[in-house]
Amino acid sequence: MGPLILPRSQGRMERQAMRTLTRVFATILLVVGTLTGTGGLAGTAQAAATGPCDLYAAGGTPCVAAHSTTRALYSAYNGALYQVRRASDGRTKDVGVGSAGGVADAAAQDAFCAGTSCVVTVVFDQSGHGNDLAYQGPGGAGGSDTPASATSEALALGGAKAYSLYINPGNSYWHDGSSSGMPLGSAPQGAYMVTSGVHVNGGCCFDYGNSETDRKADGAGAMNAIYFGTSCWFGGCSGTGPWVQADLEYGLYSGGSQSWNQNQRPFSSRYVTAMLKNNGTSRFALKGGDAQSGGLTTLWNGALPPGYSPMRQQGAVILGSGGDCCAGNTNQSLGTFYEGAVVSGYPSDATDNAVQANITAAGYSVGTGGGAVTGPLHAVGAGKCLEVPNSSTTGGTQAQIRSCSGAANQAWTATPGGQLTVYSGSSQMCLDADNRGTANGTKVIIWPCNGQPNQQWIRNADGTVTGGQSGLCLDVGGASTANGAPVQLWACNGRSNQQWRLG
Repeated sequence: MGPLILPRSQGRMERQAMRTLTRVFATILLVVGTLTGTGGLAGTAQAAATGPCDLYAAGGTPCVAAHSTTRALYSAYNGALYQVRRASDGRTKDVGVGSAGGVADAAAQDAFCAGTSCVVTVVFDQSGHGNDLAYQGPGGAGGSDTPASATSEALALGGAKAYSLYINPGNSYWHDGSSSGMPLGSAPQGAYMVTSGVHVNGGCCFDYGNSETDRKADGAGAMNAIYFGTSCWFGGCSGTGPWVQADLEYGLYSGGSQSWNQNQRPFSSRYVTAMLKNNGTSRFALKGGDAQSGGLTTLWNGALPPGYSPMRQQGAVILGSGGDCCAGNTNQSLGTFYEGAVVSGYPSDATDNAVQANITAAGYSVGTGGGAVTGPLHAVGAGKCLEVPNSSTTGGTQAQIRSCSGAANQAWTATPGGQLTVYSGSSQMCLDADNRGTANGTKVIIWPCNGQPNQQWIRNADGTVTGGQSGLCLDVGGASTANGAPVQLWACNGRSNQQWRLG
């Protein structure tokens, strides 16, 4: 397949030049740090580098593709992170960082997308190799998929607002990187991504990494990508998932064979680090961890599965789908992508650990930054307020709307941790998706606060409030405007009965 033509070609040469300059500057900083530091390479890397790709470069395994909608992955990167397109007039905007090496400029996206909806059309490569990911669909990288919404999930990174790439079935991104630095054939490769353990399914296949250039299943070893989800093709995965696995084509592997891997375990935390490295000829490793705290767990470190030596990598970059995509809407996977990179070479365990430490230090958290906000939660379409019926203190009571009164049972607090709390009687309760439901029509109830994912809510720039676990919208049933109308979860549809305003 020929070179990818991005949806917005104007200014591309300027952007490419800027990325090259920032990468050169990052390398200079690393060299200076190495020359002036004390101790070994690991110590100087920690002192000089502030981004995952700085750490990989210092370890001798440089990033050849680096993508994120949340932050710069190099300490000196000051270019665009991703591009959004708004529905009102079809115009696009590149969203960059607030400062070099910093967090995404979410305010610029909010201003551009105000009063309309936006989708993510491109996720730019920060490595300088030009491996920009465009959505797999008409007007993008070709195919039948569509771009993901740009506002489905807002979060905080070190207290600053950012947005994720929130992928649902039929959304995916791709680029032919076979001539722009991606490992080919049996060349060694490493990769990592930060994803979510609460927005997952078993559809094939939520992948990030190296894939086929023809978007067909070309045989064992044609892919070398991280998979994260609840599908366990060959059995032997403990628990109910989701799991970090390797999509090597013709199979998702939790270890070196199709049998039980005693070290495999699920990762269901809100933010998850997933890693894969493969030397291309004899061995690969899988690692996972909580992206907010702690270290990595080694899930596999051993031989490649039979039939996968040597690897036959083709060098396309895939995100959000499997390799054989996307004709006839075959992409059924969903997942969340915050950041990730593909590197040339086989990273050391010390580098893996340094990258994990960098991720946890970045400060991923639910919410949009700042402190708690308290006030009535207005149902915009109905002109009423969300309340606890009759100030009930019974867990399981379904929330409803009623004329705004200023009463305590209508005073909601959005916490920095993503909860929506209310005092009903003398008891503090949390807004909760009943029985951890993720289906249309799930009741939205009050329940004692417990910190579970079904009590986490995301207030988005478009006025929707989405469940942190389900991704569904807080919805007034039947678009009713009557007092006592119940509130539920429903697929986001842009209608006024899914519009909310706090305060």
